[in-house]
Formats: sequence, structure tokens, C-alpha cells
Amino acid sequence: MSDPTPVVPTPPAQSGLSDNAAGALAYVTVIPAIIFLLVEPYNKSSYIKFHAWQSVFLTVAFFAVSIVAIIPILGWLIAIIGIPVLLIAWIICLVNALQGKRFKLPWIGNLAEKQVGA
Repeated sequence: MSDPTPVVPTPPAQSGLSDNAAGALAYVTVIPAIIFLLVEPYNKSSYIKFHAWQSVFLTVAFFAVSIVAIIPILGWLIAIIGIPVLLIAWIICLVNALQGKRFKLPWIGNLAEKQVGA
């Protein structure tokens, strides 16, 4: 005789992080953003990928402004304006990702959307 107990499928493995938390964590440093782009199940979510790519491009913008800051006078002026603007943009992105919103920065957000394919 066969056993009449039904077979219960096991639920899929979960990552332990919600999409909102992972999206916000991508902005903490560029390292989690790169990890989320490479590791499953994070790289399957367009929400997480968008925030990870936007974080990577925001980091590149910070780096570019820092390099320009080496130039006397003009570079200093660009850095005095650019670094606080990028810092405010970073905080806005982090808070919006934590709230589940897909906040798109000008230029950088468009690049992130192209990478995600959204």
C-alpha cells in the first residue's frame, strides 16, 4: 500500500533581505551594489538592479567630481557645488529605495534604466 500523505512542496529559498532593504543597501557603498548585480536572487529583481546600477553610476560621478577638484580654482568651484549636490542625491536615493520607490536621478537614472532594460 502507498502512503496517502500529500507531498508538500518546499518553498523557494529566500534571500533574507526585502527588495526595499537590498535597494537601500546598494547605496551604502559600491561593494553591496556590485554584489547585488552578480549574486542571485538579487540580480533577478529589476528593482534591486536599478538601484544597484544607479549607485554604481553615482559613485562614478563622485569619483569624477573628486578628480576635477584637483584643478585649481575652477575644479574647486565645481567640487564645492558638486559634492554637496551628489551627497544630497545619494541620501534621497537611499531613503526612496528604503521606502520602495524607484527614484530616478537625472542622467544617472537614465543610464541605470538602460542597464536594467526597464
